[in-house]
Amino acid sequence: MSGRAQLMWDEAVTGYDFGPDHPMDPVRLALTRRLVDAFGLDREVEVVSAKPAGDSTLRLVHREDYIEAVKAASVDPRSADGAYGLGTMDDPAFAGMHEVSALIAGQSVGAAEAVWRGEALHAVNFAGGLHHAMPGGASGFCIYNDASLAIARLLELGAERVVYVDVDVHHGDGVQAAFWEDPRVLTVSLHEHPRTLFPQTGWPEETGAASAEGSAVNVALPAGTGDAGWLRAFHSVVPELVAGFRPQVLVTQHGADTHFEDPLAHLAVSLDAQRAVQVACHELAHEYAEGRWVALGGGGYAVVDVVPRSWTHLVAVAAGREIAPETVVPEGWRQEVFARTRQLAPARMTDGRWPVSWKGWESGYDPADRLDQAVLAARRAVFPLRGLLA
Repeated sequence: MSGRAQLMWDEAVTGYDFGPDHPMDPVRLALTRRLVDAFGLDREVEVVSAKPAGDSTLRLVHREDYIEAVKAASVDPRSADGAYGLGTMDDPAFAGMHEVSALIAGQSVGAAEAVWRGEALHAVNFAGGLHHAMPGGASGFCIYNDASLAIARLLELGAERVVYVDVDVHHGDGVQAAFWEDPRVLTVSLHEHPRTLFPQTGWPEETGAASAEGSAVNVALPAGTGDAGWLRAFHSVVPELVAGFRPQVLVTQHGADTHFEDPLAHLAVSLDAQRAVQVACHELAHEYAEGRWVALGGGGYAVVDVVPRSWTHLVAVAAGREIAPETVVPEGWRQEVFARTRQLAPARMTDGRWPVSWKGWESGYDPADRLDQAVLAARRAVFPLRGLLA
């Protein structure tokens, strides 16, 4: 197996553009790619452009009638069928929508193939992580569910155990739905509580179908959760589940919208804590999945201050060349940010909260604490089904 990481990238993914007033501004992808280059990470990873996902690949997750509806809206956006979630405020139709969505999906599928076949140990597609798309519809800024497609391709290639960990602020509902009845896939989502945030799913009681009971795990975090609570929740749930499941591949989704500056959600997590979870996922892949790790992007709407730095850290972690949090951001990149956005770029690769710390579950818990209640609810719902002590 190659020890080198792959970065999946095709400049055309920046064409995933819902329009000038939409929160998912593709400049976040372009600026991330430039920051990765500014730090010289191109020399540490193999940059690969995979082919778009074809219809047969898309059908691993999505219904044929939905694919045809996306294609039709892609040709004539005015004809978008709202019954499929297309042409809505969240998912406006745009010319070429099918092609660029299939391209993003193809990068995640290509990442999964490279890792499974041993062509790379780790593979990153920060343009991916579009985890809300359902088999028969668009949802939450997501047209095709590249994360689900990557996992489905792994299963098609022979994988028998895949763990998917989603730390986006929103519940990974589309991936959970895709594998609700499949015991070969363990989906774990840490997200803001559904009472206060879209998509209003991801309750701890959602644990998988009868045929796959215990294959879905949901940690619903109270609004306002910060670094210590977020990391406590992650480390109190994820490592034990991964250790028990012994995945052959770890697939992770790293939406940057948990950040305290994100305009669409209500958690209070720093860039430094996001980096700490990236490092933890990397370590889990090596400890339990022979290093096989597919890492995806996701949400994130502080498109200058947060997203490029968070995902550049992700690429660096995968490349085995971590960027120290106190590192100064290259001046050339900061100038490009201002030229493109008229915003001032951050000066360092940290929010000033490094090193981050948290208390492990083994130290005991407070039943009156809302964060501990969330962790305990998830553990009690799933751990006994997986033969673990809650």
